[in-house]
Amino acid sequence: MFSRMLIVLALVLLPNPALARNIVVTNDDGLTSNVRALYLALKAQGHDVIVSVPCSGQSGMSGAVKFMRPLGPLASDCLNIAAKSGDPGAGPMTRSGFEDDFFYVDGTPIMSLMYGLDIVAMKRWGKAPDLVLSGPNQGQNVGYIVLNSGTVSNAQFAATRGIAAIALSAGENTVDDAQLANPNSAVVASLSADLVNALDLHSSKGAMLPADMALNVNFPDTLEGAGWKVSRIGTYNLLQIRFAEDLGKSASSEMIARAKARGITLPRLPGVMVARNDTQPSKDQLDDESIVYRNDIAISMMQVGYDAPPKARQWLSRNLKGFLGQ
Repeated sequence: MFSRMLIVLALVLLPNPALARNIVVTNDDGLTSNVRALYLALKAQGHDVIVSVPCSGQSGMSGAVKFMRPLGPLASDCLNIAAKSGDPGAGPMTRSGFEDDFFYVDGTPIMSLMYGLDIVAMKRWGKAPDLVLSGPNQGQNVGYIVLNSGTVSNAQFAATRGIAAIALSAGENTVDDAQLANPNSAVVASLSADLVNALDLHSSKGAMLPADMALNVNFPDTLEGAGWKVSRIGTYNLLQIRFAEDLGKSASSEMIARAKARGITLPRLPGVMVARNDTQPSKDQLDDESIVYRNDIAISMMQVGYDAPPKARQWLSRNLKGFLGQ
């Protein structure tokens, strides 16, 4: 029912927000063209926005947190000079033009989100934000790779605090480390702001999402003609993760080319590799976001945390009845 309602809302998006929201934007990449574009799109819609991101790229860090480790001065510059070596371990960005509303943390994605929630939001609003937007990531997060994603973990973490949260991921063709102004970033940001407005329209000043639920949204590489489609995280995985004894030998030609484009030479050493899945999906996997996002914007509901539904708990009690002494 909610999924059908979401599709309808996406078709009647308003040019102006139904409500001005307090929003924290975070990611696992650092200061990027995508996060700058999303900030500008949300501000243009009248929202109050804080950006809190890692100092450097932290892809694949999932929900990692460095507990009880004080953050000293930066040992090196942040990505895209968001802050410079010697600056504090967390605080407002020092790059010209980003001093207001933009913050960084020399830590993991979750740590940057926590800084935005526990420090900046409390000083700005005296309460938690209405919404957390994580991303848009520079690369899609589809299939079970979401378990490793800092982008998705940020949304999950926010939702555990009772905050409406959406993970946003776009194509790698949104990268722009020179000007932070990739035109694809602007399109993704505008579409993301439209989704926020659609949820606003549905909420009627109430919760923007059902309790204990978050959204995972993936934009296709080609945005022209893409529509919104409800999907599921599902069982078809576009990418496969495995440990290799020899990264340089095991990597596909595509992965070698992608690494080379980033200035990385894969060593002849053991490590974890990511490879594209060459198998075809089955008929019951065609609504998986790994398939849907290729042509349309895949939007999936995510359960927050690990709690099982009531039927699963009933199964456990029934099958362990004697063992549990019931």
